[in-house]
Amino acid sequence: MVKQISLDSWQVQQLADLLRKGSEIVTRTGIPIILYRQTLEEEEEAYEEIVCTLTKDYVIEQLVISGGILVPSFHQQTVFTIEEFSQELITKSRDRFLQIIELLEEQTR
Repeated sequence: MVKQISLDSWQVQQLADLLRKGSEIVTRTGIPIILYRQTLEEEEEAYEEIVCTLTKDYVIEQLVISGGILVPSFHQQTVFTIEEFSQELITKSRDRFLQIIELLEEQTR
């Protein structure tokens, strides 16, 4: 069990480091990095999705409803520090955690 906790800690630290590097890129370019988009519900031309974005020093997760005749609206927004997001993500979804690490490794090369 100790080895697993150590591996998780290392992975969380690796993600936090990549998020910090990505945040520096965002600061230089002024363009946020979209970490992921997940469609939750789709009906005809309207949809509900979660958009997760890396900004300067923060990760923002937003629930967006738009499409068709609907004006885009944000129904929920959660703002994480880089450390909070890294810790939260490893408990939420290991697959998404690894996808974001891969994305950030490509973005920060």
